[in-house]
Amino acid sequence: MCTSATKEEDQKKEEENPNPDLYDWGWILADLLVKVNYGQREKDSMVGLVTMKLILEYAGKGELYGLLSKNKHLTEKQAATCNLAKALANFHEKHIIHRDIKPENLLLDLEGRLKVADFGWSVQSRSKRHTMRGTLDYLAPEMVENKGHDYTVDTWTMGILCYEFLFGVPPFEAETQKETFERIKKLDYSFPPTPHVSVEAKNLVRLLLVKDPSKRLPLTKILVHPWIVKNADPSGACSE
Repeated sequence: MCTSATKEEDQKKEEENPNPDLYDWGWILADLLVKVNYGQREKDSMVGLVTMKLILEYAGKGELYGLLSKNKHLTEKQAATCNLAKALANFHEKHIIHRDIKPENLLLDLEGRLKVADFGWSVQSRSKRHTMRGTLDYLAPEMVENKGHDYTVDTWTMGILCYEFLFGVPPFEAETQKETFERIKKLDYSFPPTPHVSVEAKNLVRLLLVKDPSKRLPLTKILVHPWIVKNADPSGACSE
């Protein structure tokens, strides 16, 4: 059983394009990716649009966003899945930056194992990029400030997700885009008193949400952080 997704990109207007070999990346670490069973690329020469038609592996439990919406927030054991850090570490070894990690792009298979999906904004590059890609609440400060960025934007997003999983909302959420950007640039966030979250979990968030990209906790060290070691399911499952 499978699901399909269609993506359209206006390549004429892009400074950089999503990697054309998108559906060939499954070899990186296949058990942590949503597998692409079939991919077809079609270009409309009249309007300059490229349509990418993908037939994807079936994710039986849907988006992680659904679990988050249902429960309002996740337990620490649910939030501490290390599969995402493992997947990103492997992407980065191959110089791939995802740039759009968010709950809607994290899927759960029938066993509850997390799978990374939607590489529409991904890029394979050894140098810094200078175009803003991603989703508002998850953008790193260097992207908001129009500075060059590298794989550490994915590390920042790990911090955003840890916070959102634990508290139910992104840390820099605001009424307007301008206010959100200002909060991101100033690192204007705090930990609400409820739900109760452990000191170790908050420590990991602080180590990831660092404005200087070079000082963010490396993905390899996330895997051995005390909170992850204590709470993560060895199978990578995120139980309901």
